[in-house]
Amino acid sequence: MTKPADTPPAIALYDEPGHLIRRAQQIAVSKFHEVHGRHVTPIQYAILRTLHETPGIDQVTLAQMIALDTSSTADIAARLDAKGWILREVLPRRQRRLSLTPAGEEVLLELRPGADVMVQGMMSSLEPVEQKEFMRLLRKFVHLNDRQTQPVERKTKVKT
Repeated sequence: MTKPADTPPAIALYDEPGHLIRRAQQIAVSKFHEVHGRHVTPIQYAILRTLHETPGIDQVTLAQMIALDTSSTADIAARLDAKGWILREVLPRRQRRLSLTPAGEEVLLELRPGADVMVQGMMSSLEPVEQKEFMRLLRKFVHLNDRQTQPVERKTKVKT
């Protein structure tokens, strides 16, 4: 049975973690586009960066590493292939090995300095000790709640 509409919720909207996480994601995407423009998305950047760091991985492993479903990863990989930024090589059992093209490497090289600027811009409103604590808690939250997509490899250990 649902509560009547005139009964106020127990928790205010701006105190709900889900709402705040969604807003934080919107802010992060907005900052990304402010710095990089709109020719690349944050997910495309994650794919380019992951392929640079682990060239030749298959599409399913890439999806696991960036915590994205395989069909979305395949769609985005096809778009990046069409842009000439990645190469998708068909393997046995319909798998695809992915690697950056020289054009993809160039795009990533152009994005890298902006990524640092973006991080500084997002974190600058927090004191250095708050920045560390925020990142520690964010990593812990993602680690503890990421049961469905458990990335294959975690580059940073979660400090609890």
